[in-house]
Amino acid sequence: MKILLVDDHKMMRDGLRAILENEGMQVVGEAANGREAIELARRVRPEIVVMDISMPELNGIDATRRLVAELPGIKVIGLSVNADRRYVVAMFEAGAVGYLLKNSASEELMQAVRAVAGDLTYVSPSVAAVVVDSRATPHSQDRRLSPREREVLQLLAEGKSSKEIATSLNVAVPTVETHRRQIMDKLNLRTIAELTKHAIREGLTSLD
Repeated sequence: MKILLVDDHKMMRDGLRAILENEGMQVVGEAANGREAIELARRVRPEIVVMDISMPELNGIDATRRLVAELPGIKVIGLSVNADRRYVVAMFEAGAVGYLLKNSASEELMQAVRAVAGDLTYVSPSVAAVVVDSRATPHSQDRRLSPREREVLQLLAEGKSSKEIATSLNVAVPTVETHRRQIMDKLNLRTIAELTKHAIREGLTSLD
């Protein structure tokens, strides 16, 4: 079983690797953010990705959406400290097939990996009620923004300048400025502070 670990904290990745390799699993790579995860997954073709949700550069929700679209058959397990409904539902809407809390026991990580490897869905018991509730009261992420606009919004919320965003996304600065104006117009927001609050509310970034 080829597994890719994605988390912006090396200590967490080290712990996950130790647990998985102790059980005979093959960890084929590690990434510190969603953008790195996509690039690495293209090369190593993992079967399962254990994906942190709140990460800089590109969050786990949008990274999951892109991975599932680009690499059919890949299975993503969301990993988070957050049991908030918006994160859980957004991760499954993005295409994840599992959701674990970071304070879960190591045995639960293995249960999740084995479950999704067997084409099952796995949800931490502590967040299962959130998933059941979401079926009764569906929630979708804000659909007004395109995937690229969501990327720009996250980077703006993280304090990046237009030039830094342009470099990160390999586009021209005027393109970033255009995206920023379109984002503000679509969301009817006027300040970076308002954009940041929206990004946090939508699970694009966090205060961590």
